[in-house]
Amino acid sequence: MKIFLDSADVAAIKKWVQTGLIDGVTTNPSLLLKAGGEPKEHVLEVCKLLPNGLVSVEVTEKEPKAVYAQAKKIASLSDNILVKIPCHADYYQIIAQLVSEGVALNITLVFSLLQAAFMAKLGVAYISPFIGRWDDIDVDGAKLLYEIRAMLDQYDYESKLLAASVRGVRHFHDAVMAGSDAITVPLSVFEKSITHLLTDQGMAKFDADWRALGAKQFP
Repeated sequence: MKIFLDSADVAAIKKWVQTGLIDGVTTNPSLLLKAGGEPKEHVLEVCKLLPNGLVSVEVTEKEPKAVYAQAKKIASLSDNILVKIPCHADYYQIIAQLVSEGVALNITLVFSLLQAAFMAKLGVAYISPFIGRWDDIDVDGAKLLYEIRAMLDQYDYESKLLAASVRGVRHFHDAVMAGSDAITVPLSVFEKSITHLLTDQGMAKFDADWRALGAKQFP
Protein backbone atom coordinates (compact mmCIF):
# COMPACT_ATOMS: atom_id res chain seq x y z
CA MET A 1 0.00 0.00 0.00
CA LYS A 2 1.34 3.40 -1.01
CA ILE A 3 0.58 6.52 1.00
CA PHE A 4 0.43 9.83 -0.84
CA LEU A 5 0.10 13.24 0.78
CA ASP A 6 -2.67 15.34 -0.74
CA SER A 7 -0.68 18.54 -0.42
CA ALA A 8 1.64 21.01 -2.09
CA ASP A 9 3.20 22.18 1.19
CA VAL A 10 6.92 21.68 0.55
CA ALA A 11 7.97 21.97 4.21
CA ALA A 12 5.40 19.42 5.36
CA ILE A 13 6.19 17.06 2.50
CA LYS A 14 9.90 17.23 3.32
CA LYS A 15 9.16 16.52 7.00
CA TRP A 16 7.08 13.42 6.40
CA VAL A 17 9.09 12.00 3.49
CA GLN A 18 11.96 11.61 5.97
CA THR A 19 9.89 9.08 7.96
CA GLY A 20 9.84 6.64 5.06
CA LEU A 21 6.05 6.47 5.16
CA ILE A 22 5.31 8.70 2.18
CA ASP A 23 5.41 7.29 -1.34
CA GLY A 24 4.15 10.26 -3.27
CA VAL A 25 2.15 13.47 -3.43
CA THR A 26 -1.07 14.45 -5.16
CA THR A 27 -1.61 18.07 -6.11
CA ASN A 28 -4.36 20.05 -7.76
CA PRO A 29 -4.82 23.71 -8.76
CA SER A 30 -6.37 24.57 -5.39
CA LEU A 31 -3.41 23.15 -3.46
CA LEU A 32 -0.92 24.93 -5.72
CA LEU A 33 -2.80 28.19 -5.23
CA LYS A 34 -2.61 27.72 -1.46
CA ALA A 35 1.12 27.00 -1.67
CA GLY A 36 1.74 30.15 -3.71
CA GLY A 37 4.59 30.92 -6.08
CA GLU A 38 5.12 29.84 -9.67
CA PRO A 39 3.30 26.49 -10.20
CA LYS A 40 5.88 24.88 -12.49
CA GLU A 41 8.79 25.58 -10.15
CA HIS A 42 6.74 24.40 -7.19
CA VAL A 43 5.92 21.11 -8.91
CA LEU A 44 9.57 20.56 -9.80
CA GLU A 45 10.59 21.17 -6.18
CA VAL A 46 8.08 18.59 -4.96
CA CYS A 47 9.32 16.09 -7.57
CA LYS A 48 12.87 16.49 -6.31
CA LEU A 49 11.76 15.65 -2.78
CA LEU A 50 10.44 12.30 -4.03
CA PRO A 51 12.95 11.01 -6.59
CA ASN A 52 11.65 7.46 -6.12
CA GLY A 53 8.04 8.45 -5.54
CA LEU A 54 5.11 9.67 -7.62
CA VAL A 55 3.76 13.20 -7.93
CA SER A 56 0.30 13.74 -9.42
CA VAL A 57 -0.16 17.00 -11.32
CA GLU A 58 -3.56 17.96 -12.72
CA VAL A 59 -4.34 19.43 -16.12
CA THR A 60 -6.06 22.81 -16.13
CA GLU A 61 -7.16 22.96 -19.76
CA LYS A 62 -10.70 21.95 -20.69
CA GLU A 63 -10.85 21.46 -24.47
CA PRO A 64 -9.71 17.89 -25.31
CA LYS A 65 -6.90 18.80 -27.71
CA ALA A 66 -5.60 21.36 -25.24
CA VAL A 67 -5.79 18.78 -22.43
CA TYR A 68 -3.75 16.37 -24.55
CA ALA A 69 -1.07 18.96 -25.30
CA GLN A 70 -0.89 20.10 -21.69
CA ALA A 71 -0.71 16.52 -20.41
CA LYS A 72 2.31 15.87 -22.62
CA LYS A 73 4.05 18.99 -21.33
CA ILE A 74 3.31 18.15 -17.69
CA ALA A 75 4.61 14.60 -18.14
CA SER A 76 7.85 15.95 -19.61
CA LEU A 77 8.64 17.93 -16.46
CA SER A 78 9.84 14.89 -14.52
CA ASP A 79 9.97 11.11 -14.84
CA ASN A 80 8.03 10.64 -11.59
CA ILE A 81 4.93 12.62 -12.58
CA LEU A 82 1.46 11.14 -12.90
CA VAL A 83 -0.76 13.40 -15.01
CA LYS A 84 -4.21 13.85 -13.47
CA ILE A 85 -7.11 13.99 -15.90
CA PRO A 86 -10.81 14.02 -14.93
CA CYS A 87 -12.85 10.95 -15.81
CA HIS A 88 -15.03 12.76 -18.33
CA ALA A 89 -16.34 11.22 -21.53
CA ASP A 90 -14.90 14.09 -23.58
CA TYR A 91 -11.40 12.93 -22.61
CA TYR A 92 -11.68 9.18 -23.16
CA GLN A 93 -10.11 9.30 -26.61
CA ILE A 94 -7.13 11.38 -25.51
CA ILE A 95 -6.72 9.23 -22.39
CA ALA A 96 -6.38 6.21 -24.68
CA GLN A 97 -3.91 8.07 -26.88
CA LEU A 98 -1.79 9.23 -23.93
CA VAL A 99 -1.68 5.70 -22.51
CA SER A 100 -0.56 4.36 -25.89
CA GLU A 101 2.23 6.94 -25.87
CA GLY A 102 3.46 5.86 -22.45
CA VAL A 103 2.17 8.78 -20.40
CA ALA A 104 1.40 7.70 -16.82
CA LEU A 105 -2.09 8.89 -15.88
CA ASN A 106 -4.00 9.27 -12.65
CA ILE A 107 -7.67 9.52 -13.57
CA THR A 108 -9.48 11.65 -11.05
CA LEU A 109 -13.12 12.40 -10.16
CA VAL A 110 -14.19 8.76 -10.52
CA PHE A 111 -17.58 8.11 -8.92
CA SER A 112 -18.80 4.77 -10.27
CA LEU A 113 -17.68 1.20 -10.84
CA LEU A 114 -18.28 1.53 -14.56
CA GLN A 115 -16.16 4.67 -14.85
CA ALA A 116 -13.38 2.75 -13.13
CA ALA A 117 -13.87 -0.23 -15.44
CA PHE A 118 -13.62 1.99 -18.51
CA MET A 119 -10.39 3.53 -17.25
CA ALA A 120 -8.92 0.12 -16.39
CA LYS A 121 -9.80 -1.08 -19.88
CA LEU A 122 -7.89 1.89 -21.31
CA GLY A 123 -4.89 0.90 -19.20
CA VAL A 124 -4.36 4.01 -17.07
CA ALA A 125 -1.83 3.79 -14.24
CA TYR A 126 -4.11 4.90 -11.38
CA ILE A 127 -7.86 5.24 -10.89
CA SER A 128 -8.93 7.69 -8.17
CA PRO A 129 -12.47 7.26 -6.81
CA PHE A 130 -13.56 10.18 -4.60
CA ILE A 131 -15.06 8.52 -1.53
CA GLY A 132 -15.52 11.62 0.61
CA ARG A 133 -17.74 13.38 -1.90
CA TRP A 134 -20.09 10.38 -1.89
CA ASP A 135 -20.29 10.59 1.89
CA ASP A 136 -21.18 14.28 1.54
CA ILE A 137 -24.50 13.21 0.04
CA ASP A 138 -25.05 10.38 2.54
CA VAL A 139 -23.80 7.55 0.31
CA ASP A 140 -21.19 5.10 1.60
CA GLY A 141 -18.15 6.01 -0.48
CA ALA A 142 -16.05 3.16 0.89
CA LYS A 143 -18.37 0.64 -0.79
CA LEU A 144 -17.13 1.87 -4.16
CA LEU A 145 -13.54 1.02 -3.19
CA TYR A 146 -14.51 -2.60 -2.51
CA GLU A 147 -16.37 -2.82 -5.83
CA ILE A 148 -13.47 -1.42 -7.83
CA ARG A 149 -10.97 -3.65 -6.03
CA ALA A 150 -13.05 -6.71 -6.89
CA MET A 151 -13.43 -5.62 -10.50
CA LEU A 152 -9.70 -4.99 -11.00
CA ASP A 153 -8.85 -8.37 -9.50
CA GLN A 154 -11.56 -10.27 -11.37
CA TYR A 155 -10.42 -9.06 -14.79
CA ASP A 156 -6.73 -8.91 -13.91
CA TYR A 157 -6.40 -5.27 -14.93
CA GLU A 158 -3.06 -3.57 -14.30
CA SER A 159 -4.52 -0.21 -13.26
CA LYS A 160 -4.09 0.56 -9.58
CA LEU A 161 -6.75 1.75 -7.13
CA LEU A 162 -5.99 5.11 -5.49
CA ALA A 163 -8.46 6.13 -2.78
CA ALA A 164 -9.02 9.89 -2.91
CA SER A 165 -11.18 12.54 -1.23
CA VAL A 166 -10.26 11.07 2.14
CA ARG A 167 -11.91 13.33 4.73
CA GLY A 168 -10.93 11.65 7.98
CA VAL A 169 -9.18 8.76 9.70
CA ARG A 170 -12.24 6.54 9.18
CA HIS A 171 -11.94 6.99 5.42
CA PHE A 172 -8.22 6.20 5.67
CA HIS A 173 -9.07 3.02 7.63
CA ASP A 174 -11.73 2.03 5.10
CA ALA A 175 -9.35 2.54 2.18
CA VAL A 176 -6.78 0.26 3.79
CA MET A 177 -9.38 -2.43 4.50
CA ALA A 178 -10.66 -2.27 0.91
CA GLY A 179 -7.22 -3.17 -0.39
CA SER A 180 -6.44 0.12 -2.10
CA ASP A 181 -3.09 0.12 -3.88
CA ALA A 182 -2.58 3.71 -2.81
CA ILE A 183 -4.32 6.27 -0.62
CA THR A 184 -3.94 10.02 -0.80
CA VAL A 185 -4.59 11.84 2.46
CA PRO A 186 -4.58 15.49 3.50
CA LEU A 187 -1.86 16.48 5.96
CA SER A 188 -4.40 16.94 8.74
CA VAL A 189 -5.72 13.39 8.32
CA PHE A 190 -2.25 11.86 8.06
CA GLU A 191 -1.00 13.66 11.17
CA LYS A 192 -4.07 12.62 13.11
CA SER A 193 -3.75 9.01 11.99
CA ILE A 194 -0.22 8.57 13.34
CA THR A 195 -1.22 9.40 16.91
CA HIS A 196 -3.45 7.55 19.35
CA LEU A 197 -4.66 8.63 22.78
CA LEU A 198 -4.14 5.17 24.28
CA THR A 199 -0.53 5.07 23.04
CA ASP A 200 0.12 8.42 24.72
CA GLN A 201 -1.57 7.26 27.93
CA GLY A 202 0.38 4.01 27.96
CA MET A 203 3.69 5.81 27.53
CA ALA A 204 2.84 8.19 30.36
CA LYS A 205 1.95 5.25 32.64
CA PHE A 206 5.18 3.36 31.86
CA ASP A 207 7.21 6.53 32.42
CA ALA A 208 5.55 7.19 35.78
CA ASP A 209 6.13 3.59 36.92
CA TRP A 210 9.77 3.74 35.85
CA ARG A 211 10.35 6.89 37.86
CA ALA A 212 8.64 5.27 40.86
CA LEU A 213 11.02 2.32 40.57
CA GLY A 214 13.91 4.67 41.27
CA ALA A 215 16.49 2.74 39.25
CA LYS A 216 19.82 4.57 39.09
CA GLN A 217 20.91 2.99 35.82
CA PHE A 218 19.44 0.77 33.11
CA PRO A 219 20.64 -1.44 31.60
